[in-house]
Amino acid sequence: MLAAAWIGIRGFLAVNELQAAVPLAKAAQKQIVAGDAAAAQRAADELAGHAASAASLTGDPIWRGAEVLPLVGPNLEVVRVVSASVDRIARDAVVPLAASAGAVDLAAFAPSGGAVDLQPMIDLQAPVHEARVAFDTASLALDGVADAPVIAPLVDARDELTRMVEETGGTVTGFDNAVRLLPPMLGADGPRDTLLLFQNNAELRSLGGVPGALALVHADGGTVTMTQQSAASEFPVYRPTVIDLPIETRALWGDNTASYMQDVNFTPQFPLAATIAREMWNRKFGTEVQAVVAVDPVMLSYLLRATGPVTISTGDQLTSENAVQFLLRDVYARYPVSQQDAIFAEVATAVFTTLASGGADPAALVEALAQAGSERRILIWNADVEEQAVLAGTTIAGGLPESTADEQAFGVYLNDMTGSKMDPYLDVQIGAGTVTCRNDGLPNYDIVVKLTNTAPADAATSLPTYVTGGGEYGTPPGSIATSVHVYSAQGTYNLGVLLNDEPTGYHPTSDSGYTLSKVVSTLAPGESAEYRFGFLGGSAGEKHTLIESTPLAYTPETLGVALSCESPLR
Repeated sequence: MLAAAWIGIRGFLAVNELQAAVPLAKAAQKQIVAGDAAAAQRAADELAGHAASAASLTGDPIWRGAEVLPLVGPNLEVVRVVSASVDRIARDAVVPLAASAGAVDLAAFAPSGGAVDLQPMIDLQAPVHEARVAFDTASLALDGVADAPVIAPLVDARDELTRMVEETGGTVTGFDNAVRLLPPMLGADGPRDTLLLFQNNAELRSLGGVPGALALVHADGGTVTMTQQSAASEFPVYRPTVIDLPIETRALWGDNTASYMQDVNFTPQFPLAATIAREMWNRKFGTEVQAVVAVDPVMLSYLLRATGPVTISTGDQLTSENAVQFLLRDVYARYPVSQQDAIFAEVATAVFTTLASGGADPAALVEALAQAGSERRILIWNADVEEQAVLAGTTIAGGLPESTADEQAFGVYLNDMTGSKMDPYLDVQIGAGTVTCRNDGLPNYDIVVKLTNTAPADAATSLPTYVTGGGEYGTPPGSIATSVHVYSAQGTYNLGVLLNDEPTGYHPTSDSGYTLSKVVSTLAPGESAEYRFGFLGGSAGEKHTLIESTPLAYTPETLGVALSCESPLR
C-alpha cells in the first residue's frame, strides 16, 4: 500500500513537471532559430529543471519494480520513458544549442561579397551533433513503447512527444548534415571543385530532367566562383562507355547512360549518375571534381524568392512566379534552338551571382533550400567516402527508396521516350494502397500512376518541332511517350500491371536487389492512361506506404486508391 501511494504521488508530480516542460521546449526551439540567446537560455534552463525532476521522480528502484505489474506496469514504463526522453533532449540538445544561439544567425550562413564565413558553421558542429544524438536516442526509446497499452491521457502525451521528436529531430539532423558538409564543400580544408547539373524537367529523366546545362564551381576558404560553363550537347558520345555499368543498369537503361551526358540520369541512383557525369567532365575538360550537385528550374524559382527578380540580356525578367513557365515552355516558343542553352546558362549565372554577392534574404534562402531538398530538387554526391556517408539515407543523396519495419517505400520514376520537350504537358497523379487477402498474411500493394497528355489538340502543328520532337524517334508529333518504372522493396514480388483496369504487358525485373515493373506509355493530346502496379509483400503485416517519385515541374496530385481482393492482380 505504501509503495502504491509512493508511486502515485511521484507519478502525479512527474506528469506536472512534463506538462510544464513541453511548452518550454517549443519556446526554446523558436528562440534558438531566431538567435535570441538570452531568451533561449532562460527557457532551456527552466526546461532542464522540469525535465530532470520528472526523470528523477520516475527513475527510482520502486518505480522500476512496479513496471512488471499487470495493467499498471505499462503506464509506469511509458511515464518513465517519456520523462527520460524529455530529460535527455533538454540536457544534451536544447541547453547546448541555447548556449550557441547567438551563433545561429542565418545571415552568417549566407554568402556576402562572394564568400561565406565558415567559422560559425564549424563552431556549431559539436553542439549540433550532440543534439542529433540526443534526439536519435529519445526517438529509439519512444519507439520501444509506441504500442504499449496505456490509458488515454498517456497515449496523447506519448504521441505528442513522439511527433515533436520526429519533427524537430529531422530538422536537427538536416542541420547537423549541413554544418558538417558545407565547410569542406566550400573549401575549408583546401580548394574544391563541384560540378553543377541543371536538370530540365521539360524532358524527364528518373532523377528530374535532362541535364542540359552544366557549370563548374570553385570554392576555396569560403570564396565561391563559377569558373566554367558548358552544354550537355557539347559533349561527345563516349564509346565505349566512360565507366563499366552494372549489368542490371545496362539492361534497364542501355549503354547510353554512360555514353551521353544527356542520359546520365536515366538511372534513379544519383551516386551512379554523378560518377558518370564527373568522368565525362574530366575527359572533356581535364578537371576531376570532388562533388556533383543537381538542381532544377523549380529550385531556381525557390531561390528567386530569396534573391528577388533577375533580368537577363534578352530583357526577360525572371521571378519566383514565372521562372518555371519561362524556362520550361516560353524559351522554346520565343527563341531559336541555338540560343536556348545560352539562356539557361545565363539564368543560372544570374541567380548564382546574386546569391554569391550577398543579395539574398537569409531566412528565405534557408527555406528555399530546405523545400528543394525535401522535394528531391537538389541532389548531392561527394567523392569523399566519409562525406558521402553523411548524406546516406537523406533525400538529397538521391538513392533508391528505403523501407523500414513500419513503412514500405516505393519509387516511381519517369523518363521521356519522345526525344522532346513535351513533359510540361504531362499531368501525373500517383497513389498507393494496401490490402491483405491471403491466409499467410502477406499484404498486396498497388501503386497507381495516371498519366494525361494535356497538350492542345493541334499540338503537332501549333508547338515548335523542337518541343514535339517532330517524330524523330518514332513518337507522333504532339504525343508523349513515357517509360514508367515502379520500384518496390527488396524481397517483394511482381504481380503484374493493369492498364485502365485490364491486364497489360509489362517488363518485370530487378535493380540492385529491388523488385520493379516497367511499362511504356504513348498518349495523344487529351488521352489518359491509368496504370496499376501490383506487388506482394515479402513478410506478413501491412505497412504504411511511401512513394518517392521523379521531380516534375509541379507537385503531382495524390490519388486515392481503393483495393479489392477481387482484383486480377490478386
